[in-house]
Amino acid sequence: MEDASNVFSIMPMNQRFLLTPGETYEGTVTVVNPADAVADFSYKAEVTPYSVLGAEYAADLATMKDQSEIVKWITIENPTGVIKPNEVADIKFKITVPESAAGGGQYATIVVGSDKEVQATESVTVSNVFEMASIIYATVEGSIDHVGQITGHHVPVFVLQGPVEVSNSFLNDGNTHEDVSIVTRVTNFVTGEVLVPSAENTGEYKDVIMPGTERMTVQEIKDAPALGLINIEQTIYYMGASMTEHNVVVVCPIWFMVLVLVTISAIIATIVRIVIKHRRKRASMMV
Repeated sequence: MEDASNVFSIMPMNQRFLLTPGETYEGTVTVVNPADAVADFSYKAEVTPYSVLGAEYAADLATMKDQSEIVKWITIENPTGVIKPNEVADIKFKITVPESAAGGGQYATIVVGSDKEVQATESVTVSNVFEMASIIYATVEGSIDHVGQITGHHVPVFVLQGPVEVSNSFLNDGNTHEDVSIVTRVTNFVTGEVLVPSAENTGEYKDVIMPGTERMTVQEIKDAPALGLINIEQTIYYMGASMTEHNVVVVCPIWFMVLVLVTISAIIATIVRIVIKHRRKRASMMV
């Protein structure tokens, strides 16, 4: 039995809505069953709440909160269906905002997974297909509080092994989600060569900070040399303000440190032998 869990995709991965109480909005989530899939995909779509847990932002698709009321406002027009290989399905939904909706952020996901009550073919069961989710970030017009700050910026001074990682943390005490953008520039401290941005890495990072949370983001500097000095410059844009930080990082792998220690030890041992030999020679001459 072939596992088709790596061939399906959903888009967009997230979408945003600015909602007015009393109005209705339409949205679409597209599910793709690629040409190399081995079976029809019998899907089932449902709406779940969306929130996050901890600074690492583990997704919680089960807990209803005040900012998950949008789950009750969403109806899916075609919650079940079948997608043949090399075909797509547009799953359409409507958001009907009640007149009484309070201002602020509202969050949900459109989760599309295998319809476990259906078997698509004799050889491949749809239960092999993983669930996919499209996150809905919505803001209801009304009383909106934008309160938050950059709470931390950390760059290691010395890196012995592994990639160079830069971390930043953000606090959102408001009642709606906020965007954060980080632009990174990395240069060779000695030569001035620009390592980031490059053809493979634009150096731009964007994310969302959920209301009532503190989030830590980590950017991995993949283009850093295995040995040397690099200068890392980051400009952070958050809550309508910006902050630029400059840091010099020493990248020195463990094998190089061991080599240096062995070399120093060998030099010290040689010097000690020379000193001892010289002292013995002087002592023999005095006898």
